[in-house]
Amino acid sequence: MKILIIKLSSLGDVVHTMPAVQDIRQALPEAQIDWVVERAFAPLVRRCEGVHRVIECELRRWRKSPFSSSTRLAWRTFTEELKRETYDAVIDAQGLSKSALVAWLARLAPGGKRYALGNQTEGSGYEAPTRWVADEAIVIQPHIHAVLRSRELCARALGYAVPDREYFGLLAHQEYTRVAIKNRANPDEPSAGFVALVHGTSRADKLWPESHWVALGQRLEAAGYALALPHGSDEEEARSVRIASQLTQAVVWPRLGLDALTDALAGSAGVVGVDSGLSHIAVALDRPHVQIYNFDTAWRTGPQQRARQCSVYAQPVPSVDTVWQAWQRVASVELAR
Repeated sequence: MKILIIKLSSLGDVVHTMPAVQDIRQALPEAQIDWVVERAFAPLVRRCEGVHRVIECELRRWRKSPFSSSTRLAWRTFTEELKRETYDAVIDAQGLSKSALVAWLARLAPGGKRYALGNQTEGSGYEAPTRWVADEAIVIQPHIHAVLRSRELCARALGYAVPDREYFGLLAHQEYTRVAIKNRANPDEPSAGFVALVHGTSRADKLWPESHWVALGQRLEAAGYALALPHGSDEEEARSVRIASQLTQAVVWPRLGLDALTDALAGSAGVVGVDSGLSHIAVALDRPHVQIYNFDTAWRTGPQQRARQCSVYAQPVPSVDTVWQAWQRVASVELAR
């Protein structure tokens, strides 16, 4: 059986779809699973166990200049790659017009079907063409976690029950995971390992105050941890530098691609981060993790059913004490293993 998953973006949404792939592998071990995704996130999908072929697109970029010669060439290359196989099941896990277009273009094998979400769920985007294109539009309960939404969609499309275990199958290359430790300020000082402070996010209203990061970093350093500060933009890099300048065992990472970031986070003693794609990667890697929310949306995107991971929420923002206490809880579970 050949199955095509369509989940194009964003980083967190792509990560949240990975457990559905593992469910399919468990239920249908002989299945070939291909995945269409935006090129920026393709390196991560290639790390997902069980994905046979990653089909890259750049719909975000192409729509900015749809009639240029470069876009026309790239589009033709993409559609040729997409149509190279025929599929028994095409599953649109995105629920938007752009993913519906990809599902419509994909070729079905004799008897094959297109499946899609039949309704909008709370906090997620949804556009009608996704159900117009589908042979079967599957209605999902509106109040549902983002991970379970994809798992439920795939299970009902392919005829199996959602397994009890949630497993992301995100692989890291362990030989590259010590990038932060070797660069910390005092490399000979004993350390409990390094904790990554994921302070960057695409929305300003999700940020945690810099003064809070410094105060938390000081407590982590006192507990024997080194600190690592990743960044993905000039603004985030400047913030990393400001935070690190007020700490003694902190290093600002170079700007890393998704491959290197995944490897580096996998080697951490844990991660404290705001609601962002990198925090969701930490969850997928099963690292000890505290995820910080300024909005009551952790039920939809935060860690679930994991003793070594939790979310904290308060308005306007969680306090340093609250985050520190949460870290102590998840770290104690890790030490007890």
